[in-house]
Formats: sequence, structure tokens, C-alpha cells
Amino acid sequence: MSVATASVMPVGITDHRASAVLRIEWSDGHTSALPHGWLRQRCRCAVCTHAARTGAPPPPPAALVDIHPVAEKGLNLVFADGHARGIYPWAYLRALGDEPRHAQSVAG
Repeated sequence: MSVATASVMPVGITDHRASAVLRIEWSDGHTSALPHGWLRQRCRCAVCTHAARTGAPPPPPAALVDIHPVAEKGLNLVFADGHARGIYPWAYLRALGDEPRHAQSVAG
């Protein structure tokens, strides 16, 4: 991730529950469309990171049910499977949005 990408901040966040996509508009004009289930599988909390290190399969996809801002740092995402530990920093969300084979990149 470049320094320029790390300093990009969100200017709009919309959760599309019907299509299960979290849409983030960034200050550089880029828009990321992040599928809920994929976000759940990309959690980097201590529990999920430990499970991945021990060879456990990734969690099944789950819908996003709530979003909590974490100061100016990022978002805490709450999923339908009860998982609510993951904090997704802005730089990580942007990096996820730049991964074209998993996330949908949308013109801004």
C-alpha cells in the first residue's frame, strides 16, 4: 500500500443491505464496493488471525448487521453470525477495495 493510499479518507459510506455490499467513497474519487461476506472472511481480529494461523478454514460469509465508527481510525463491523470483534482501519478497507478479484471496484 502506498503512502498516498494510506492517507486517503472516506467521504461517504453506504451499506446496501439488499445487495449485501458496503460502498465506500474515498477522498481521491475512488469508490469501493465490498461484499459483506467477503469482509467477514477478511477479519483481522485476534480470534480470526489465530484461527487462520492454526489452519482453521475461514468463517462462512455472513451479512453485515451493524457498523460502528472507531474514532477517526476506521469501522467496527458487526456480522449476522454474532462476530463483532473486528476493527477495519481505513487503510485496510481501502486496500480491500483495491483487490479486484474479490471486491467490486466502481467508478466514482
